[in-house]
Amino acid sequence: MTEANSGNSDIYAYITATRQRRRLTDDPAIDTSPSYAPDGSRIVFNSDRGGSPQLYVMDRAGGSARRISFGAGNYGSPAWSPRGDQIAFTKFKGGLFHIGIMEPDGANERLLTRSFLDDAPTWAPNGRVIMFTRQNPQTDRTRLYSIDITGYNEREIPTPLDASDPDWSPLRS
Repeated sequence: MTEANSGNSDIYAYITATRQRRRLTDDPAIDTSPSYAPDGSRIVFNSDRGGSPQLYVMDRAGGSARRISFGAGNYGSPAWSPRGDQIAFTKFKGGLFHIGIMEPDGANERLLTRSFLDDAPTWAPNGRVIMFTRQNPQTDRTRLYSIDITGYNEREIPTPLDASDPDWSPLRS
């Protein structure tokens, strides 16, 4: 959960049992897109506290965060893998968007895709395939894609209802 205060955004945890929220970041920067490690011990998130959007990891209780992305470009949309051994992310660099992965300490960054607008990476349950969205600049349609962590086997995933299709209706069954 994030909350905007005075132009910045911090990350909060919401404890459903007690209906309490606890502030995890307290920085003048914009902190967004938290993703918990599968064991719940750490959180990866996006922040511009270093001047440009980068990825940071902190303990689940909050406090000091450690930057893990150092490459050129803007990082966002981090998602921890189900196995806890990788973090998927979106990177904007050189006028293109990429889906990439890195280890939780920032080591071994690899860019798997390169396109006009790749975004919103999420993991398959096996922790070895990433699904993401891609917008086609000619048609302005967004489609779902998958790619394995080797960077091969990229494919479009057919979806029964496509909200970017002009004939799509939420009332259609």
